Amino acid sequence: MTYDADVVVAGGGPVGLMLACELALADVPVVVLERLTEVDTTIKAGAINTPSAEAFYRRGLLPELAEVQRIALGRFSAFLSQRQAAGASVVQQPPKFAGHFAGIMLRGDLLDESDPDFDAAGPAADVGLVPQESLERLLAARAAELGVEVRRGVTLTGFDAGDDGVRVHTSQGTLRTGWLVGCDGGRSTVRRLAGFPFPGTAPGITGRQALVEMTGTEALGAGWNWTEHGTYAHGPMPGRFLTVEFDGPPADREAPVTAQELEASLRRVSGVNEVRVHKVISATRFTDNARQVPDYRAGRVLLAGDAAHVHSPFGGQGLNLGIGDAMNLGWKLAATVHGWAPEGLLDTYTAERHPIGAWVLDWTRAQVALMRPESHAGALRRIVAELAGTVTATTFFAKKISGVWQRYDLPGDHPLTGRSAPDLELSDGSRLGDHLRDGQGLLLDLADDAELRKCAAGYGGRVRLLTTGCPQRPGLAGLLVRPDGCTAWAADVPGTDADAGGPTGAPDGPAAALRQWFGSPADLTG
Repeated sequence: MTYDADVVVAGGGPVGLMLACELALADVPVVVLERLTEVDTTIKAGAINTPSAEAFYRRGLLPELAEVQRIALGRFSAFLSQRQAAGASVVQQPPKFAGHFAGIMLRGDLLDESDPDFDAAGPAADVGLVPQESLERLLAARAAELGVEVRRGVTLTGFDAGDDGVRVHTSQGTLRTGWLVGCDGGRSTVRRLAGFPFPGTAPGITGRQALVEMTGTEALGAGWNWTEHGTYAHGPMPGRFLTVEFDGPPADREAPVTAQELEASLRRVSGVNEVRVHKVISATRFTDNARQVPDYRAGRVLLAGDAAHVHSPFGGQGLNLGIGDAMNLGWKLAATVHGWAPEGLLDTYTAERHPIGAWVLDWTRAQVALMRPESHAGALRRIVAELAGTVTATTFFAKKISGVWQRYDLPGDHPLTGRSAPDLELSDGSRLGDHLRDGQGLLLDLADDAELRKCAAGYGGRVRLLTTGCPQRPGLAGLLVRPDGCTAWAADVPGTDADAGGPTGAPDGPAAALRQWFGSPADLTG
């Protein structure tokens, strides 16, 4: 089959755009199909976690994210000022924010910042308050810079997948492609038409999130609040609130969310009958439907983001889970398209990402159980809140929420293997993240090891070799970093406390890792 594009991505939200950018960075022709004609302005996720911030940092996007965060912090300050002016009973700047679990706020001043898991992210650790709409706009601009073809106002209507490719049928005709990736959300057309199983737990709540113009808010509590009728959150910007009612899923998810519906829900949950919603700027409904496909791939059709897994938004994990999917899949699919992928590389996408997705589903289920407006959940919530007031528990929850705990099960016993590569400060004044912008792998020689450098021969265009030093970690001899930022191999200098058996670790360590993730070296004899 002759292809119109090597990859077609269904869905032009943050996940689809991130995947398309990764493919384009690897010189893979890609077309993105998006049914919406403009960037989705519906209020959704309000922040990104550390792995997502690291991913954008490694692609040179951190300054833009920092500016988005600056604006978002300004909105939060405006929210506090507005409440002060309205005469709210309690108006104060909260302690340093470290996240929340089931609405139980974590105090940043209780965070054990000496924990080594918090040391590795470098400048990416300082950026997190990035709303989804802003991120989508940033990624749309990045995709345009990379030459990605994004077809807006185009709906995928069907496809025929075979051994040699996929014929994708759209509202504007048919595309021939080698691979189809569904990034088309929780009600994914690609998932449904491909026949992916989607097991999980049924919804039991109706959540509403909105940005509105409203009055009579003086008696509303700021932040998260629990009542006998449900849970609500007010802030962190003027006019933003969220309600959760535990009386089953909405009767019609597709019906427009009206001012009357939002006002009635907020009054029911909060008990504040003076609240009036005058205008809806953006609003959405959600449930705690929690499902996940067992395998993210069916032949030449793959899924990423909400198309592969759905859950409630509590804890802000969904957007980040999808960005992680895109980073993991992008370089592996590109390697497959270019023909140098080692056997089974594409199957490691499910193997690595499915366990993290399953954890997120349970993480959100636990929060829903804790938020229920009944006495047993209330008793448990008070105990968890008391625990959250300790350094140990705050650090535990913050590590989970931030994503710094994540690790893939890769061969090798070095503590860095399988983890996000630390953003090392190097002798030449650069940082490790500066050397990952081109989307290639990186073999870092930190001990002037000729044998290690020899291993890199034949991997040009796939793996960059950098010989330098690292005063910050003098005992570290070398690292092999995959394009997604994951440490594929690491070793220490002989004689150090963490010595793994020499500069190259176990026999054939770096060479084996290169073959496992980057295939056979090119023949240099000709």
